[in-house]
Amino acid sequence: MLSIDLRGQTALITGASGMLGRVIARVFADCGANLILHYYHGAEQAEALADELRAKTGRRIVTVGADVTDADSVAKMRAFAENSAVGMPDILVHNAVIQYEWKSVIEQPLSDFQSQYDSCVMQTVHMVKSFVPAMIARGNGGRIVVINTECAALCEENNGAYASAKRGLDGLVRVLAKELGPHSITVNQVAPGWTVTENDRRNHTERQPDYDKTVPLKRRGTDMEIAQMCAFLASPLASFTTGAYIPVSGGRVMPGI
Repeated sequence: MLSIDLRGQTALITGASGMLGRVIARVFADCGANLILHYYHGAEQAEALADELRAKTGRRIVTVGADVTDADSVAKMRAFAENSAVGMPDILVHNAVIQYEWKSVIEQPLSDFQSQYDSCVMQTVHMVKSFVPAMIARGNGGRIVVINTECAALCEENNGAYASAKRGLDGLVRVLAKELGPHSITVNQVAPGWTVTENDRRNHTERQPDYDKTVPLKRRGTDMEIAQMCAFLASPLASFTTGAYIPVSGGRVMPGI
């Protein structure tokens, strides 16, 4: 019977204190991975999550704060990982993102375009420069899973800053897949639609009829469904998959060939 087995692997998850990040961390720990939980402002949430997962799974888990849009801050995170109880990561999950208000391009502040580029594209540049050389030196491959979005494919109104940054991220991932492929390091994207999170369950807002009717499966995806796709791409089961943009959007996005 096939299973997602991440035992013996260390995964660094950015934005692990956020709603989707916490679910990704829980799934990876359940699959056997040791974890480096990154946070920016959410130190309390990250520590609580680490305590929860240590007690439940017995995995080795550490937390670290950093600004993923800043090269020096990411370099300090690398130094922390090198000297931590879990060591350097075999798996990177780029989940952190800066949230902003949805506005038309004309109304959107220029700073929003910059912040989206920094948190989407430059996060991956900084993480790769800091952590991938060690993956290459170890010589046993690695996994990079990047959270993109259905918005990058749909380019709907009021998505200008977000969609343009995520489309830039898509180009970067495809280049990295080719550059890192010879080292057996895979680089893939998971592209969620509008996802049901614990906030929706708490507020009973899982159903959004106007959105749901645009989805072939007639519902929103869940945070667990996104996390499970991330775990699959991080696992040996996806060893020959790289450079992929994989929508987890119920069919709302169907990439052409």
